[in-house]
Amino acid sequence: MLCGLLTPDSGSGTCLGYDITKESEKIKERVGYMTQKFSFYTDLSVKENLNFIASVYGLNNRKQRVTRIMESFELTKRQDQLAEELSGGWKQRMALAACMLHEPDLLLLDEPTAGIDPIARRDFWDRIHSLSEQGVTTLMTTHYMDEAERCTRLAYIAHSKLLITGTVDEVIKSTKLKTWEIRGDITTTLLQKAKQIDGVIQAALFGRHIHVCGFNKEDIENGLDSLKKEHDIRWYEIESTLEDAFLSLVRQSSGERD
Repeated sequence: MLCGLLTPDSGSGTCLGYDITKESEKIKERVGYMTQKFSFYTDLSVKENLNFIASVYGLNNRKQRVTRIMESFELTKRQDQLAEELSGGWKQRMALAACMLHEPDLLLLDEPTAGIDPIARRDFWDRIHSLSEQGVTTLMTTHYMDEAERCTRLAYIAHSKLLITGTVDEVIKSTKLKTWEIRGDITTTLLQKAKQIDGVIQAALFGRHIHVCGFNKEDIENGLDSLKKEHDIRWYEIESTLEDAFLSLVRQSSGERD
């Protein structure tokens, strides 16, 4: 809906100052949209795909623009390679290049790094930050908390409802969540016992440790002391992470508890 491809059943909205129900064509001229699934022609080469997209947009100086975007995204050496032969990371790079052909003001990216390797993910994010420095605004969806932490502002959506917006610090602080880390002899039995402590709203494994979260400090620390008497463990109060906050928000919105 934001990029003008779908018309809402009801309500209203704007994108870049344009009415999404009446001015979708103007929105499309200024927005680049990248789908989660690779949506280009696999039997065409990189250059052929970019030429096609440039023609769809009706761009002037099409040849020069395609050449320039391939150079910018380091695709020149792969310009004659079929899209189906590209790795996941290179496909996403080509897709992002196609989104930038018409020099949009806003990029809409749907889980752009899903299914690609860590090196390709890092390269992709470097390019997003570079575009941001050039004045391009990016709105993206992601399930990776480390990626969310790279964003200037966050919006959490669960069960089709917007739960909260803000910076990383604002989101974490808004939950007023307290978190403790349990270290030592970590077992699944210990995890289950941690979940049963009074006041604990969630307990989960984080690497070799357990994170326990809740709001009632006294009850939780009394419970942790009791566990310490039964198991070879140590516990510490730590800063809540974005993932802690996210899990808490989702569970509160659905009425769940560990």
